Amino acid sequence: MSVIEETANIDRPIEPPLRYECFASQHIEALLLLEAKAYPDPWTEGMFRQELLNGSSHFYVAYQDGELIGYGGFWFLAGEAHITKLTIDEPYRYQGLGSILLRYLLHKGREAGATTARLEVRQSNGAARSLYEKFGFEEIGLRKGYYRRTGESALVMVKSLC
Repeated sequence: MSVIEETANIDRPIEPPLRYECFASQHIEALLLLEAKAYPDPWTEGMFRQELLNGSSHFYVAYQDGELIGYGGFWFLAGEAHITKLTIDEPYRYQGLGSILLRYLLHKGREAGATTARLEVRQSNGAARSLYEKFGFEEIGLRKGYYRRTGESALVMVKSLC
């Protein structure tokens, strides 16, 4: 089995090298720093605080060797895991950790009862698009001007979890 097939298998239990915690208020400061480095249109403190109040939110932080290196989450709505974030800190990218975190989110989505996963991805983000395609996400639409700060469009992608 290839590494891609292994990381795309959401039926298997999640194993190291990452340790996960449910997102909590004490994580906000660290996530804001990572967010500012990772995105041209980063989430604000208020947006992260809203995740804490949103009963549909399933949001996690990921640690490697005790260091917070990424985070991600989804909203569980009407049988769907709508992925809202998937972020790995820059020094840890291109090591397969994004695949591991995505696999974890899809696994948790399925545990919550989701039959599909959906997300938006920046049209210019080739690395993220490639990752999602490896996991079987398919492009189903375009949201023009989706990102306010840059005006860039987002591709809508979906994957069956059945």
